[in-house]
Amino acid sequence: MKLKKPYLLFLGDAGDQLAAKTAQGIRDWRPDNCVGQLRLEGCNADIGLKDMTIDEAREAGARTLVAGVANRGGLISKAWAAKLHEALEGGLDLAAGLHNRLIDVPELREAAENFGRNIFDVRHPAETFPVGSGEKRAGKRLLPVGTDCSCGKMYTALAIEREMLKQGRKATFRATGQTGILITGEGVSVDAVVADFISGAIEVIAPANEPDHWDIVEGQGSLFHASYAGVSTGLLHGAQADALVLCHEPTRTHMRGLPHYPLPELEDCMEANLKVASLTNPKVRFVGASFDTSRLEEDEALAFLEEMHKRLGLPAVDPVRTGVAAIVNDLA
Repeated sequence: MKLKKPYLLFLGDAGDQLAAKTAQGIRDWRPDNCVGQLRLEGCNADIGLKDMTIDEAREAGARTLVAGVANRGGLISKAWAAKLHEALEGGLDLAAGLHNRLIDVPELREAAENFGRNIFDVRHPAETFPVGSGEKRAGKRLLPVGTDCSCGKMYTALAIEREMLKQGRKATFRATGQTGILITGEGVSVDAVVADFISGAIEVIAPANEPDHWDIVEGQGSLFHASYAGVSTGLLHGAQADALVLCHEPTRTHMRGLPHYPLPELEDCMEANLKVASLTNPKVRFVGASFDTSRLEEDEALAFLEEMHKRLGLPAVDPVRTGVAAIVNDLA
């Protein structure tokens, strides 16, 4: 799916800043795609964009209203529905990464049909995919993998793409989750793809390319997470990665949501990912490690990164504190 840009970011009645993390991610990583924000009464989030009405946003060039906030209770409220309907009537498409689909709200579906607009529920793929072939394809691909879920794989991938483009190199971030899709405007939410077609879906969104072009494929889950290892496996096979980057949050004591599962050792995680990835690319290798050190003090974080560099023999970075140039500089 491909979203029309630029966006008006809808914050709704977000209870706090964290509830608007999707909108914040779009604003941080693709500021040129954002014309403003739209907040309802009682909204406690602010991502630093100009507050706009739908008419003002349309005049400023907006093409799509993106729901960049989690909705309360999993339901589309009357206030939300009214404002989203107004956006469709005002000439904007709608996009959201919510668990519940906007297209399933009768008044929004009917309005989209009446006004000739599109609704993109990016968490729910609308297209079909082939099964993966595993055939060698041109171009280069990098995939962040993790010791756990939610440990910085998307952030690492976006930071690597940004650094490569800064250096004048050819790179494209390939989104595999709803937030990544909303940031870039295209991709597939791979956790909603039927299992047999996960690797094929990744082959489609990261196809053969120029020999010096890098596809930076967004990682998902972890081979060591009992809930999400299946998606991680499909990604490893479909990406046919030349390069892997290990992602880890060092202060965790157990797998996210699974207190009875300890985190794996870094070396064990690397060995398992290399083994799985080698099915479709026997030459795959680790090129770096990325750590979320946000819960560590500056001196402690830098000392930790140096320790990891010596331990793993790889560039060890935090995308926020240090940037990822140390990894990109070593990519041939």
